[in-house]
Amino acid sequence: MSKPPLSDRLAPVIFAVSVGTLGVVYGTVSSWWGWFPAPQLGLAHRTYLDVKANWRNDIGLEPTRHIVAPDDSGETPDPDRGYTAFQTDKIEPGYTLVAGLNADPEGPFHVVRLYDASGAEVHHWPVRYDALDSEIQPQNTMLHGMEVFEDGSIAVTFDSGQALARMDACGEPMWSNAGGYHHSLTRDGEGALVSWLGEAVVWVDEETGEVLRTLDLREEIAHGNDRAQQGYLDIRTVTPESPESKVDYGLDPFHPNDAEPLRADMAAAFPMFEAGDVLLSLRELNLVTVVDPETGRMKWWHHGPWFKQHDPDFQPDGTITVYDNNTGTSRSRIMRIDPATDEVSEDFGGTEELPFYSWRRGKHQILPNGNLLLTEAEHGRLLELDPDGELVWERHMKWDADMNVIVTEARHVPEDFFTGGVPSCSSEVASASVVSPG
Repeated sequence: MSKPPLSDRLAPVIFAVSVGTLGVVYGTVSSWWGWFPAPQLGLAHRTYLDVKANWRNDIGLEPTRHIVAPDDSGETPDPDRGYTAFQTDKIEPGYTLVAGLNADPEGPFHVVRLYDASGAEVHHWPVRYDALDSEIQPQNTMLHGMEVFEDGSIAVTFDSGQALARMDACGEPMWSNAGGYHHSLTRDGEGALVSWLGEAVVWVDEETGEVLRTLDLREEIAHGNDRAQQGYLDIRTVTPESPESKVDYGLDPFHPNDAEPLRADMAAAFPMFEAGDVLLSLRELNLVTVVDPETGRMKWWHHGPWFKQHDPDFQPDGTITVYDNNTGTSRSRIMRIDPATDEVSEDFGGTEELPFYSWRRGKHQILPNGNLLLTEAEHGRLLELDPDGELVWERHMKWDADMNVIVTEARHVPEDFFTGGVPSCSSEVASASVVSPG
């Protein structure tokens, strides 16, 4: 029996090699251009890693999405860590609110706690997410945005949640809005709360929860004003292959994480802006910008030197401070920029004796006496520093001997902030919520 021709014997090999080569070429090009199945494979891989790390959280066994190591040293944490005052004479008088996971297993999943200047807890707001949304389990949301009112009520938003709510001193909802409100929450001084709803800045009536207006990041800012601003914002996009094709965005191309309106009582310090202009932070672009809320026009913007930043704030001296996460460097910073000159300086960047790092999340607040309140979110630690960068007090929000609770927000208010005195709720007496510092 004669052998098949060489060409016939090589045909399966050539076919297999050709298919393999085409697969490699297509795989490479698809990863460059975001073609199928590259995005789907990437998403599947990230989902696998997330489920592997957090399956215990998602079925309610352990809140792994909400707890972190107290530092990056790898050493055994101090089991007695808690509140420590180092310079009691320099503590800014008033109260500090702290939002995050509730370390009390008998209480609701989230809580906002109120501490006085001595470090003692004097009130807490139980935050019952399941009273606001029946679809998502509380452990799969992150209490993030938080605001406080003079009557002792608070307002909150949830990352990965579907609710914005105002709650009274006992944690009972006064009103609630369904929707993907996330990250920051700020009062504008004119009766509105300002937050993010997806990729839109949203203004909500403080008293009723009514949505007053929105400003869409893509349509009204990036693509508004005859697309004059898309060069600053449409960075994480893929170039189309033909004139008829649209520009495609990458995954989470902006990651908006803060929206702070310029209040009327501070507007004089910023003559280049007007009261009501809104300061935005877009993490994935390393961009901070001030936008006209009526037109979407960017009046001022700056890319970096911050990296994956959070929480830009207007300051009374006409500068803007920024929480620079500086992700990947093990050293976060508080940066300051003058929008009149674009001069940038560093307010605080940690020291060898006092390291400071949160690879994501984080808040800061300049206090009336010049002290700096820092939320080191990803270590579950709060710091108050004097103007020289010396530690005034420190608080670890301890979960157990080894882990701390992620702190998404800490906010200082003055001694006379609450019109009726320290908020109270009759249920607190029964639950013995007031504890001494430590």
